[in-house]
Amino acid sequence: MSRLPVPTMPAPPVCVVGLGQLGGSLAAALVAAGRPVTGWDTDPAARAAAASRGVTIGRELSGVVVLATPIPALGTALDDLQVDGDATVTDLGSVKAPVLAALGARFGTRFVGGHPMCGTERSGHAAADPELFRGARWAVCLEPDTELPRWLRVAELALAVGAEVVPVTAREHDDAVAAISHVPHLLAAALAAAAADAGPLALGLAAGSFASGTRVIGSDPAFVTAMVEGNAGPTAAALAAVRAQLERPWPELVADGHAVARRAGDHRTLRVPLDRAALLALGRAGGAVSRRLAAFVEGWVPEEPAASTAP
Repeated sequence: MSRLPVPTMPAPPVCVVGLGQLGGSLAAALVAAGRPVTGWDTDPAARAAAASRGVTIGRELSGVVVLATPIPALGTALDDLQVDGDATVTDLGSVKAPVLAALGARFGTRFVGGHPMCGTERSGHAAADPELFRGARWAVCLEPDTELPRWLRVAELALAVGAEVVPVTAREHDDAVAAISHVPHLLAAALAAAAADAGPLALGLAAGSFASGTRVIGSDPAFVTAMVEGNAGPTAAALAAVRAQLERPWPELVADGHAVARRAGDHRTLRVPLDRAALLALGRAGGAVSRRLAAFVEGWVPEEPAASTAP
């Protein structure tokens, strides 16, 4: 795809629908960053909590409209609201291909899928934290027909709250998060259930490694179920890959896993043109966008470790 001119325009208003942990955190973070934010939630308590943080409560939505509802509600979240005909619509859902199919059919190229890789096992408006996104990776989907100016609007929103943007397609996103998010939720559930079957003594002795390994399954079961079932194919494939790893000799498995966990964290900074192929190459290399620079973005990729010279 040829590079497209992308004019610099004033940042549009942001409207957040769903003011639980993710949506409430995003609205609060944007208010702190000086962006005008309108929010809506069907729960009066969530609306009141957002209003106390400086969010304007309303049903008329324009600019960038962010859907921060549970996955099953994404398709109907805007039904009773007034959405400007030129608004860019994005979401925070943990599965992208099914959401793209549903919302892309409704909003066409106005829809840009997104997924911030953050959050905790807590939920609801009481769990909102304006610092939640700082330093997090935020996947922003770049499909063959994505309008680059709209993609940039969503990317700039993520950057405004301290996140780093990973350009990715919906399918690539779902394959990747199956391995690093969805399977870990299933493994946490299996570990917790197996420990319970081992009896009260096992649970009584459980300490840090068990707590770390099971933390995420403290999330709302309905959320976890919707996530793994919404990405069933990639999650099953990733789970099969984990089972295959467990069949390896344990010393080899432990050594290889340790090496991944201890990998170097050095990054190489680079500038990337506003071009679909170049942006996707950045994401596929494990990098992210950290700043917008007129006709470019600044980002980074992992630094390749130096080859060993030891005999």
